[in-house]
Amino acid sequence: MLSNACKYAIRSVLYLALQSDENNKIGVKKIAKELETPQPFLAKLLQQLNKGNLVSSTKGPNGGFYLSAKDKENAVWDIVKNMDGTSKFEDCFLGLSTCSDENPCPVHFIVSPFKEKLLENFRDKTISQYAIEIKQSGKVLSLKDFDVLKT
Repeated sequence: MLSNACKYAIRSVLYLALQSDENNKIGVKKIAKELETPQPFLAKLLQQLNKGNLVSSTKGPNGGFYLSAKDKENAVWDIVKNMDGTSKFEDCFLGLSTCSDENPCPVHFIVSPFKEKLLENFRDKTISQYAIEIKQSGKVLSLKDFDVLKT
């Protein structure tokens, strides 16, 4: 449902929420390494997020990306809007031009509650709230440090 760019952007913002602040800025190289994402692509995404006022940055030897207190009050929905727009959440799951409760596609009533719940969480929870949840639950943003068996 979300583009890879959007997924990388969400992960990078959550990483910054956990690891950075005004006094601890992180370079794109480190973020890319930690999240196992392509560095040039991530650099472009972070610039786009910066232009959208969703992350902060400073240039220079002690520069890098970080989240200010204000940045942490944004919602994941703000990142989704900036990266992908909202049409994926408004359009029919099967791609029909008209789909609604009154004129549903075959999977409308299966997908609609899922989309609503996802939208609710993306809109109503701040980045700061997600960061707290990640810390408390031990959720991961990367499998880099895990010994994942390959089949």
